Parts: sequence; C-alpha cells; structure tokens
Amino acid sequence: MRLVPETLARELARALKPAWLVCGEEPLLVGESADLIRARAARDGYQAREVHFAGRGFDWASLIPAAHSLSLFAERRLMEIRLPTGKPGVDGSRVLSELASDTPADLLLLVITGGLEWAERNAAWVRAFDEHGNVVDVARIPPEQLPAWIAGRLARAGLSAEPDALELIAERCEGNLVAAQQQVERLALVPRSQPLTVAQVADEIADSARFDVFELGEAVLSGDPARALRIVDGLAGEGEEPALVLWCLAEELRSLLQWRADLGRDSARRLWRGGRRRQALLAQAAARLPRARVTELLAAAARADLVVKGARRGRPWDELARLAVAAAGAPLSMTQL
Repeated sequence: MRLVPETLARELARALKPAWLVCGEEPLLVGESADLIRARAARDGYQAREVHFAGRGFDWASLIPAAHSLSLFAERRLMEIRLPTGKPGVDGSRVLSELASDTPADLLLLVITGGLEWAERNAAWVRAFDEHGNVVDVARIPPEQLPAWIAGRLARAGLSAEPDALELIAERCEGNLVAAQQQVERLALVPRSQPLTVAQVADEIADSARFDVFELGEAVLSGDPARALRIVDGLAGEGEEPALVLWCLAEELRSLLQWRADLGRDSARRLWRGGRRRQALLAQAAARLPRARVTELLAAAARADLVVKGARRGRPWDELARLAVAAAGAPLSMTQL
C-alpha cells in the first residue's frame, strides 16, 4: 500500500504490517515517519533493533540468514536498512524483494532511503513492499504549500502567525525543512498570546534557506522572477558551480522548445523528469513564453556559457541572474541579456 506522511499515523493505528519502505527527498519528514513506525513497533514488542548501512560494497546476501536467525532471547526484532542511493542494484533488489515478500514472523523490516527516481519506483523490490507491506512516499513540499505547512507546525506548538509572517518564515527557510522546524521550536520557547507579526519574525528568525538547481528550474517555469533571483543568489552563496546552474537553465529552455500538449512516451526523457508537477509547470511556461522568446533565451544562455568558461568578459553570476529572471518572465531585452 502506498501512504503519505499525513495518512501514516492512521494506518499504524489500524495495523502494523511486517515490511515498510520510507522514501523521500525531505529528510525531516522521512525521519519523522520512520520514528512513528519504530514507536509502534516498540509498543508491539519489537524491542531489539539492528541497523544495516547498505552502501557501496554491502554484502546483501548476509541479510537473508540474519533475518532468519533467532534472537538469543526470542525477542521480536526490527531490522532497519539504510539505503543511501535508493538503488540497491541487482543483488539488493533480489534480497529486498525476498524479505518484503516473506518477512520472518518475529521480524519487522524497515528500509529508509532518499527520493526514488521514476524508473526505480516501478522496480520489483519497491513493488514487493507495495504488495506485502507499506510504502511511505514523502514528497517534497512545494514552495506555495510551505506557509501552510509552517502554520500547521506552529499550531502544534500552540502558536499562530499572520499571513505575511508565514510567508517570511517560508522565504527564510525554503528548501530546508529541518531549519523551519527548528525555528518553530525556537519561537515556541517564548509564550505568546497574539499571532506572530512580520516584525517579530524578521527580528527572531535568521535566513536558513537552502536551494538546489532544480528548484531554480521550477521557479523559472512557474514564472516567478523574484524567487528565481533569490535562488541564484543563494546558490552563489553556497558555492555552487556556475556551469551546473547554467546547465539547469538551458535544460529547462530546451524542454520548452520540445514541449507539446500531446506528450507521449516517446518524448525526450527531460520532459518526464519531475513527474506531473513539472509537466504542469512546463505547460504553464510554454503558454507564457513564445517559442521565439525561448530561442532568444537559449542564445543568451550560449553567451553566458562563454562568460562561465572565461572565453568572454563578464561576471558569471550576473549573467546567470539576468538569464534566470528573463526566463521567469521579467521583460528584459536582448541588449540587457
């Protein structure tokens, strides 16, 4: 069965299946989901816990006898497998499929990993958890939903905030849910009878936003120049490589040239990356940007590439900032680009 964090507690109250896979791109929510499963397992008598880190060179074959070995004190056991890459390989896939399909009676299997690529979501080992246990799929929280998520966390802490204050918290913690939760806990240290204001948030919360290049692509496609510029500045401050940022921008522009409403399975792989959300953003951006404008932006990307490589005078991050905000919809002329 496929679950999301919001439905996990309800499922755990109903039944504890023997095999669990928790996967996702939000470490905070992945960790909280795993904690809920561990807590229910402890209540059901799974007192012993063994943790395996399945990194490169891991001996997958050793898990089968370990799973079937009897505990010295005949205890129920929790076998936890940390899978860093989300790709167990041929041997790992076979072992995980076997354990999920036929979990020993005294064992609870818990596999924790990051976000799974589209192809891996349909792998045999993932289907085995889906059919015989539960898959908790932790999706990334989109920027537009982050204020509501923060409002929910504040409410759990007995706090509330004005809408503009929620927006500011979200802006300062975007891409970093761990920091957002830490800020909520910090704000809860001071008793408050009134909703938090923008002035209080500005005074009490530091900027902890963290971005990656794919979030930049999302900002560009959604037509948000201010956010695109903020992400470029954030990536520059974090020491990201300008060449990688430029690749992301050019990739989204090439995707727009290839986009069409009747998207089929024979379409370029780049059009399927990111799932339905990105496809909706591509459709939105394609309706906003004429193909001629996209072609102009690709020409600007080629010039920015020369600056990034040192073959043309200029500041790489300035070039990337102009390209990003123009692709997001700012009315910059070709001379400004």
